[in-house]
Amino acid sequence: MTRPAKDAQEILPRGLIVSCQAEEGSPFNAPGFIAAFAKAAELGGAVGVRVRDPENVRAVAAATRLPIIGLTKGTYPSGAVLITPTVGDAVRLVEGGASVVALDATSRRTPGGAAEFIRAVRSAVRCVILADCSTADEGVAAAEAGADFVATTLAGYVDPARLPPAEPDFALIAALASRARAPVIAEGRIWSPVEVRRAFECGAYAVCVGTAITRPVDIVRRFVRAV
Repeated sequence: MTRPAKDAQEILPRGLIVSCQAEEGSPFNAPGFIAAFAKAAELGGAVGVRVRDPENVRAVAAATRLPIIGLTKGTYPSGAVLITPTVGDAVRLVEGGASVVALDATSRRTPGGAAEFIRAVRSAVRCVILADCSTADEGVAAAEAGADFVATTLAGYVDPARLPPAEPDFALIAALASRARAPVIAEGRIWSPVEVRRAFECGAYAVCVGTAITRPVDIVRRFVRAV
């Protein structure tokens, strides 16, 4: 079983992580722009970046010295997003320069479940593993299976029949901080520095912010809705 060359918390220190991703159809959906977002995050004091797809990971690795949380996206049969579907995806992300791999650790992952997938990734590639979860039970199970970090990324997004809430899931952050054996990364619907501070107060080790920083189209829409 391979392990990271350094302690996971040395590789990904405590602080603000910026998710540098662009939605389909965005004028910023190209490696050069993603790398520019990551460089801006580095200059602003972020401790890491979250980046989708190996080609973007390579561009960011060439532009910054920040630790990269890499991921890919597929879909479940239901159409829901599946983060890092295969072990091969994890290998390609690490080859591109990611030191951390994010993967879906919800109860939706079958066959074998999230625990088996975490162990398979651990056996195949040397990296830190970040488990994206939607409930406290999933986070506890992922930590027990060997995930180095657990994140609230998928809270509110696993039930296609229900819209996600508008607010971050602070209760889940606190529950994971008290129950999981791995540090907690708060992510999802965090829009303001006040919410970042509250996430840390709830026990988060780090906080990941994406849309509020690196998605200009969504930022404009948020202002337009106020008009």
